[in-house]
Amino acid sequence: MKTTEYRFSYEVYDAIDELAPEDALLLRRALQMTQNAWAPYSRFRVGAAARMQNGEIVTGANQENAAYPAGLCAESVLLSTAGATWPGLPIDTLAVSYEGDNIPNDHPISPCGICRQRLQEFETRTQHPIRLILGGSTGKIYIIPDANLLMPLAFTANELP
Repeated sequence: MKTTEYRFSYEVYDAIDELAPEDALLLRRALQMTQNAWAPYSRFRVGAAARMQNGEIVTGANQENAAYPAGLCAESVLLSTAGATWPGLPIDTLAVSYEGDNIPNDHPISPCGICRQRLQEFETRTQHPIRLILGGSTGKIYIIPDANLLMPLAFTANELP
């Protein structure tokens, strides 16, 4: 038997004011995008903002429907918009923030499993890592250098016939 270990490192900031200006801008845009979320069922609004490799900013917000939980996550909306608007163009950095009724938004949240898969496939398709910024309106902020780090042992197109 052999034991294998998986670890990764990420940066932790105490507040948005510690971020580089372009990172703070993206995180603030992601937080603003929570206002565009349609989340009447979960009352958990998520916003995302990304800087494309050409410098353009693309945004997304979660969109629920009455066939809950068959909605779209903010990251999925953003990735779909980016892929349809700029096919093949990489995302350099993607920020995710959130607001929820009766919960504090004072810590980072991580993309769900489906969004991790989508991020991994977007990276593979564009041959470029996506740097993630995760944070609430206050509190700690995580910067993960490559979204692929969130998806160890990923199921990829290589497994398909």
